[in-house]
Amino acid sequence: MKKSFYVIGFLVLMAFDTLAQLSFKTAGMHALPLEMNTAWLARVFSQPWIYGAFVGYVGAFFTWMTLLKHAPIGPAFAASHLEIVSVLALSVWLFGETIGWPQIAGGLLIVAGIGCLAVSETDEDEATGAAALAHER
Repeated sequence: MKKSFYVIGFLVLMAFDTLAQLSFKTAGMHALPLEMNTAWLARVFSQPWIYGAFVGYVGAFFTWMTLLKHAPIGPAFAASHLEIVSVLALSVWLFGETIGWPQIAGGLLIVAGIGCLAVSETDEDEATGAAALAHER
C-alpha cells in the first residue's frame, strides 16, 4: 500500500508540475509581444492556458504537501524534479523544440539519481525493519 501511494502520488505531482510548465510556456507564447498595459493583461487572462498553469501549480502544491507528510524527504525531493524530464520530452513533441546530448544526459542523470535514492531508501527501510524485528525477539 505504501509503495503504491508513493508511486501514484509522484505521478500525480509530475502531471500537475508538467501541466503548469507547459501551460505557462503556451500562455507566454500567446502573450507576445510583452506590453505593460491592460490590453496585454486582458490578452494573457483570456487564454485558457494561464488557468491550466494555475491549476497545475495549485494541484502540485497540495500533492506535494500530502507527499511530504508521508514520504521520506530525500527521495521525495528528488522525485519532485521528474517534471524536468517530462517537460523536456513533451516540449519536443508539442513545441517542436530540439534537444541534444546534454539534455538527454541530464535527463538520464536525473532519473538515475532518483533511482539511486529510491534503492538506498528501500535498503534503509529493510535494515530498520530487520533491526526492529530482532529487538522484539
